[in-house]
Amino acid sequence: MSNQTRGTGTIAARLTEDMKEAMRSGDTVSRDTLRYLLAGLKNATIANGGTLDEDGERASLSRQAKQFRQSIEQFEAAGRDDLAGREKGQLQVLERYLPAGIDDDALRTLVTAVADEVGATGPKDMKSVMPVALERAGEGADGRRVNAIVREILAARS
Repeated sequence: MSNQTRGTGTIAARLTEDMKEAMRSGDTVSRDTLRYLLAGLKNATIANGGTLDEDGERASLSRQAKQFRQSIEQFEAAGRDDLAGREKGQLQVLERYLPAGIDDDALRTLVTAVADEVGATGPKDMKSVMPVALERAGEGADGRRVNAIVREILAARS
């Protein structure tokens, strides 16, 4: 096993193999993105004391996806569509390695059930609904999407 993947689970090995394939095919966006992701995993491994299991790898990739999304928003707000487009391409590469997220309809159903369980009657109950909804949505759910749907459902109840 190479230095890049030592102490890590199967995601890092897959990233390494896919990076080699991107290098052979001349896909520079994938190659550069995969190098960036592997560096992030290596840093997370070091920060974790030299080992990182597959859940830790997924958490690291999720953090990197969040950084890409924030960069995209900032670039679009600044009118830098060229940089936003590059980041979107990199995010698409990264998303191949993340678990599939929950869709909006399923998320609405989940949030409605949580709101019913905690007895939420309006936006003032946001603090009681959000933690439970995030936990049940799992790691595939984006916190901002969950927040927006919770706000939407609680606003309809007021």
